[in-house]
Amino acid sequence: MSNDSVLELRNVSLEFPGRRDFFGTSHSVRAVDQVSLVVKKGDILGLVGESGSGKSTLAKIMLGLLKPDSGEVFLSGLEPHKMTRKQVAEQVSFIFQDPYSSLNPRHTIGYTVSYPLYLKGGGSSNERKERAREMLQVVGLPSRFFDAYPNQMSGGQRQRAAIARALISDPKLLICDEPTSALDVSVQSQVLNLLLKLRKDFELTLILISHNLGVIQHMSTRVAVMYLGKIVESDLSESIFKHPRHPYTQLLLKSTLSVDPGAGIPDLQTDTTAREAMREHPSFLS
Repeated sequence: MSNDSVLELRNVSLEFPGRRDFFGTSHSVRAVDQVSLVVKKGDILGLVGESGSGKSTLAKIMLGLLKPDSGEVFLSGLEPHKMTRKQVAEQVSFIFQDPYSSLNPRHTIGYTVSYPLYLKGGGSSNERKERAREMLQVVGLPSRFFDAYPNQMSGGQRQRAAIARALISDPKLLICDEPTSALDVSVQSQVLNLLLKLRKDFELTLILISHNLGVIQHMSTRVAVMYLGKIVESDLSESIFKHPRHPYTQLLLKSTLSVDPGAGIPDLQTDTTAREAMREHPSFLS
């Protein structure tokens, strides 16, 4: 693993057992299939693909929540499934998709944000509370929200609190799973711009999982396109959006509505590239 790499995956695969059919045969599902990725310090890697392509499963492997059947995963040179919870928290944090369910409704925001410091075992109770108040200010929440409960906050405010919780342990890597999909359009850009600012201020490396190609293009320095558990294309963001090579990547870009009023709606049935991308899976991935 190179010195400037925060995360590295080498030929990682994970298979889930499937249900048995009428004849008693079990059909397993390969959620992640021979994935290799290198995320360097300061990168914003956009991980894009349709639902069921394996993005969230891959994120759980990165966090050490799932152990791959084969392959290797390294967080700053260490294997996450062999690390303690404290060691993993010092390396990587996670921002969940839904701010309405990712915060415990029975705890105040101050308690929730400061809890990672308790897990790390650092500082007194008062020191942890003070640090939590500071983090709330960093993400744009007034100190009065320290004693508030999640049901007293809007979706955007909850997601800011979730970001504060993720950053309070000073991680090197921040994985964001659809961080704006549950928010109003008017709030989405505020949260994304906040993440860009925090990335600069805290020298963070980000992995952004999203279906929204506009978000990926705006945020990412590199893009990895995932389909059926495989990374079918990975390159600089500019190259992916200007010169996509894989048929599936071309299909994703062509299926995105343009902001040009005269562009109309993409016709995937008559488009040659789209038809190529819709071929049977084995030839599609070759």
